[in-house]
Amino acid sequence: MARIGDDLSPRESHETPSRGILLKVLSVMVFMIMASLVKATSEVVPPGEAVFFRSFFAVPVILVWLLATRALGSGLRTANPLGHFWRGLMGTCAMGCGFAGLGLLPLPEVTALGYASPLLTVIFAAMFLGEDVRLFRIFSVALGLAGVLLILSPRLTVSGAGGVSHGEALGAIVVLSGAVFSALAQVFVRKLVTEERVTAIVFYFSVNSALLSLVTLPFGWALPDAATAAMLVVAGLLGGVGQVLLTSSYRYADASVVAPFEYSSILLALAIGYVVFGEAPTTVVIGGSALVIVAGMLIIWREARLGLDRDRQRRAMTPQG
Repeated sequence: MARIGDDLSPRESHETPSRGILLKVLSVMVFMIMASLVKATSEVVPPGEAVFFRSFFAVPVILVWLLATRALGSGLRTANPLGHFWRGLMGTCAMGCGFAGLGLLPLPEVTALGYASPLLTVIFAAMFLGEDVRLFRIFSVALGLAGVLLILSPRLTVSGAGGVSHGEALGAIVVLSGAVFSALAQVFVRKLVTEERVTAIVFYFSVNSALLSLVTLPFGWALPDAATAAMLVVAGLLGGVGQVLLTSSYRYADASVVAPFEYSSILLALAIGYVVFGEAPTTVVIGGSALVIVAGMLIIWREARLGLDRDRQRRAMTPQG
């Protein structure tokens, strides 16, 4: 039987897609709880510090997973440390922007804007990797970007009483910037998976992002109280668990089967935002989210029809809050 940690081995079984879907949904739930913990601490802890906790405490979880799957030795070998650095830099910027946005915007809105990342990846892959993008995917990207603009529209008009605050406008720009960095990170991942194991990509991202987050230390980290520190540590541990679940889900089903369940995160974001943070979604956010989700599903369907295998790339990606 193939090991979950060995990304070069064949898929466990073509008859267990339900297991892959279950693992994917569990990963979405874990990442959403992680994002909620980061949001709950955002008034006290700056984004760079949150990135450090999220990345540093994910490392031991990933190491335990590699030990359990007997992939520690082979799984961490790399022939392209510079490629891991650039992927880590883009991913760390994406995570930092995402965490900053959580402190400025409602959770469902941040989640919906994050869906712009796969759409932008199509554009960047054509620009930097020379991937062929035909009319269908151009239409899908345009549809998704229209949804993003719909979500952004109320946030980009700052006015007086009853208008949008400068913080909300900044939050929209920051989150969208995070989607751009995330898409660039995915472009680097697409290059890395041709020569590197997914386990190495997952591990070195957490290590690099923990180190890179220290650059923000001079800009003022906070000394959290015990409760806040506990939430940040749990967020980091959950980040590691979520990555293990995400990576494992693609061992049991095709990417075209598993990937669409990423969009279940909007349901969780709506529920957690309303119950925990008292954030009621607007009609504009719901409508824009629907357009972006439809666009994303069309792209996934088209990739499946073209036979583009994104399993390894998707397993190596870490949702950025």
